[in-house]
Amino acid sequence: MNQEIKQLKKPPYVMLGLLFFATFVAFLNNSLLNVALPTIMVDFHIDYSTVQWLSTGYMLVSGILIPVSAFLLTKFTNRSLFITALSVFTLGTLIAAVSPTFSWLIAGRMVQAAGSSVMSPLLMNIMLISFPREKRGAAMGVFGLVMIVAPAIGPTLSGYIVQYYDWRVLFEMILPFAVIVLLLGIWKFKSVMPTKPTKLDYLSVVFSTIGFGGLLYGFSDASSVGWGDPLVVTCITAGVISLALFVIRQLRLEIPLLNLEIYKYPMYSLSAVISAINAAALFSGMILTPAYVQNVRGISPLDSGLMMLPGAIVMGIMSPITGRLFDKFGPRILGFIGLTITAVATYMMSKFGIDTSTGYIITIYSIRMFGISMVMMPIMTNGLNQLPNRLNPHGTAANNTVQQVAGAIGTAIFVSIMNSKTKSSVTDQLSALDPASITEQVKAQVTQAALLDGIQFSFVIAAITTVAALIFTLFVKRVDTSKAAQAKIEAVPVSDSK
Repeated sequence: MNQEIKQLKKPPYVMLGLLFFATFVAFLNNSLLNVALPTIMVDFHIDYSTVQWLSTGYMLVSGILIPVSAFLLTKFTNRSLFITALSVFTLGTLIAAVSPTFSWLIAGRMVQAAGSSVMSPLLMNIMLISFPREKRGAAMGVFGLVMIVAPAIGPTLSGYIVQYYDWRVLFEMILPFAVIVLLLGIWKFKSVMPTKPTKLDYLSVVFSTIGFGGLLYGFSDASSVGWGDPLVVTCITAGVISLALFVIRQLRLEIPLLNLEIYKYPMYSLSAVISAINAAALFSGMILTPAYVQNVRGISPLDSGLMMLPGAIVMGIMSPITGRLFDKFGPRILGFIGLTITAVATYMMSKFGIDTSTGYIITIYSIRMFGISMVMMPIMTNGLNQLPNRLNPHGTAANNTVQQVAGAIGTAIFVSIMNSKTKSSVTDQLSALDPASITEQVKAQVTQAALLDGIQFSFVIAAITTVAALIFTLFVKRVDTSKAAQAKIEAVPVSDSK
């Protein structure tokens, strides 16, 4: 039975509140372990390449399952999806908290990822049918608070816990919240989205898994082992080929796993491009800034996390405000102003030196996060506003997947640029010195100065990348959200094919 997805007359605020909290916990959990990895290495007597799988494995499972979320949202009721996903996430958290070995810990993390990967698409889809298009900005602004702030405060919270407590507390503190939300969900959650019989194309799942998984792993690994590593080359090549096969298959299937008809809508396609560039810039800043603060300035992980906290708070305050501004002024002016601020602040970060004051670093970083907060949700919401409700599951699935892949690719590219510039700078500086004067202390000073050169150069490239997104915003048009326009969007013939 093919049912039309209709706008709800009244938003289910209790359900949305539960989903917001569950999604916040899931996003927070994603970034908590990064600071704890060195401690876990010591406890389990493993090396960095092994412990990194706690982050890489989580990201891979999420990247693989998010494209399948469109099928899950169509096939199963949102109540059963929420309860199942949160149950799986809670089970994974419990396994990780009590894990006696590293194998158990990584299994728990992957089970967590399997549950959390459904949360964001589920929340976005219920929000899209809960609020009419002309009021989505404010609602999506609150979602932006969850999507951006939770990962941003993760390292600070993790740094404090790891410094004063055991790393298992990172899971133990999440567990009771997950259980409480699960119980409330069983009691209060209702099904508000229609379902219809649909088939899962297993070959599409295989292509999606190899495609997105290969790209995510390959680009993530490239930042640490280099682009010429055989495993990196193999993963990226397999990912590109599989992704091409995935796209071809979706265009030929009567019921595609991911309906690529979404890219026929120009504002959605443009928003996807801008969001991808913005995600790459955002994640690059989250990598380059700690590298500068910790490795160049010698500031502890906890203190560096505290330095980045004001930026997260700024984004948290601005996300709902930006949503309301979007409803009033539209995406173009917000995107243009936001990306201008981001580009200028990013360039100013390229001027950070050995003696730059911490107050100045915090200020410029916070201004950069302020600029980013004005772009992400308005641009994304405007693109989703052009889609009919029946394509919402596919639009949100594609959005989340593109941002994950763009974040991984952006991080890998900027870290590689930093490493390459650092190596060439070390060579240039040492060659200019008298070999007899090169001591271990001199080498350490040269390495520190070279790393600063690499970080500064990477920030310049990031600023240029942001300018590219800025140019794209000039072509953004506000989607008409009047009732007549909405009726026209929804009047597009509903077809199981596309």
